[in-house]
Amino acid sequence: MIQFGTNPIAWANDDDQSLGADIPTQRILEEAGHLIGFDGIENGHRWPDDPEALKNLLGGYGLQFISGWHSLNLLAHSVEDEKKAIQPHLDKLKHNGCKVCIVCETSNSVQGLDAPLASRPMLDDVAMNEFAAKVEEIAQYCADQGIYLVYHHHMGTVVQSPDDIDAFMAAVGPATKLLFDAGHCYFAGGSPEAVLKKHIARVGHFHAKNVRPTLRARVENDGMSFMDGVRAGVFTVPGDQEGGVDFTPLLRILAENEYDGWIVIEAEQDPDLRNPLMYQTLGLHTLKRIARETGLIEGNNNG
Repeated sequence: MIQFGTNPIAWANDDDQSLGADIPTQRILEEAGHLIGFDGIENGHRWPDDPEALKNLLGGYGLQFISGWHSLNLLAHSVEDEKKAIQPHLDKLKHNGCKVCIVCETSNSVQGLDAPLASRPMLDDVAMNEFAAKVEEIAQYCADQGIYLVYHHHMGTVVQSPDDIDAFMAAVGPATKLLFDAGHCYFAGGSPEAVLKKHIARVGHFHAKNVRPTLRARVENDGMSFMDGVRAGVFTVPGDQEGGVDFTPLLRILAENEYDGWIVIEAEQDPDLRNPLMYQTLGLHTLKRIARETGLIEGNNNG
């Protein structure tokens, strides 16, 4: 069953915690759960680490814990060390009934640095194959515990461009699934429709992030860092007229391939400039409308 979720970075950013620092945690949960009506929410720095405390906190607002980001460091550490590092995260996911574990290699990424995106790391064919083999080991480790590893292609990392996604997905084994992020795909110069269509059989999680093309061009032309782009407003939600991503063909692909998972609005913006309640409401209503039109959900689904 398709479920719709959000991410708390719309209210309180994880990478630049000055964004939304004044927004109370209760407001985030009240708006996401009771006012907007999301089914669930991903992890954020405001949530407790204790699995039961997390379950109780979110449950009080009618929200499920969807999953959470885990930073891999396989280019710097051994597979065995990374298994030990991911285990507490897996325990939290299992306790909360999660089905996927979101991962991304960050050992040498520039996503959180004051550095232009053009300086991001890249792997040659040999290095990509070696890296993918290690990811597959971690993915199988997760699968053995009932959790799918979904790899998040991301700006500023070794899997950023459509070519990177193709090479990575060709190199990993069947245990590794793809987290398809429409916004990061578009930001990296790809066609979200073409990339999703190519890899839909391996997609285990979907991030409905939108991108403002004018700001994307500014980030690229001015050599801005990833976080400077975020602070400037490069990302937005489905339904925003300033956004460049068309979500109708994407949800149609999901429907045609019987996708059965989460659709998550993960669109970080400065909450002082773009009200999270307004933008997240727009995003959810847009996605539900398109989902009904494409047959992804039944027409009587609320929202």
